[in-house]
Amino acid sequence: MFWWSLSRLALGVDNDSEFLLKSLSWLMVLMGVVTFVLSKFVDLPYGRYACSKFGFPVNVKIAWFIQELPSLTVPLYLMCFSTDIKPLSLPNRLLLGMFIGHYIHRSLIFPFLIKGGKATPFIPFALAFIYCAFNGYLQARFLSKYAVYPSNWITDPRFLTGFALWSFGLLVNLHSDHILRKLRKPNETGYKIPHGGMFEYVSGANFLGEIIEWTGFAIACWSLPSAAFAVFGFFVLSARATQHHR
Repeated sequence: MFWWSLSRLALGVDNDSEFLLKSLSWLMVLMGVVTFVLSKFVDLPYGRYACSKFGFPVNVKIAWFIQELPSLTVPLYLMCFSTDIKPLSLPNRLLLGMFIGHYIHRSLIFPFLIKGGKATPFIPFALAFIYCAFNGYLQARFLSKYAVYPSNWITDPRFLTGFALWSFGLLVNLHSDHILRKLRKPNETGYKIPHGGMFEYVSGANFLGEIIEWTGFAIACWSLPSAAFAVFGFFVLSARATQHHR
């Protein structure tokens, strides 16, 4: 349904609706719950847990770059080439900017800062690519066509609270990634327990930062699609954090 909808959008045909976006949102919540449950029985196959039974290996930098890229390119495509989007108000532009800003870093900067790291099996790489296309479409389509905010939304307590949390979570995530990159010395392999920053309080500070970031985004947007994204992120990232802690 998602790919059919996106292909028709490329031809300028409006076939989606708020009902479709609501359905996709609830599907995302279900995906998060299923992933969390599965993580109780099998380690999520990425990073140190990667193994060949989940497909042939993909270079970790290439995998991160390609799998995260749809969350950047799909929103940009919709805004540049979709024929039915409305003129975007300041709140819509700011909220889209928050989403796109994260993925500029995650797809164009973060992959090329990775030092070492195990290759990513093809199956989780492919699933991450599909998810990023799915979520990029969901968030951008809602914010560019259906979301209506009052002109004073940027002074609303929900936006201000959400933006503050998003900013804090982004900083925690970036700082934690920086600490993780510094754990290995040149030509060194293996894994170490990180210290400093929020790692002094939790063992998965990078995951915590992203959970806070998207919770703030959901509060700032105050919408079902953004809430579904935050719930999905909580289930998946908390499962990964629990796996790391164990």
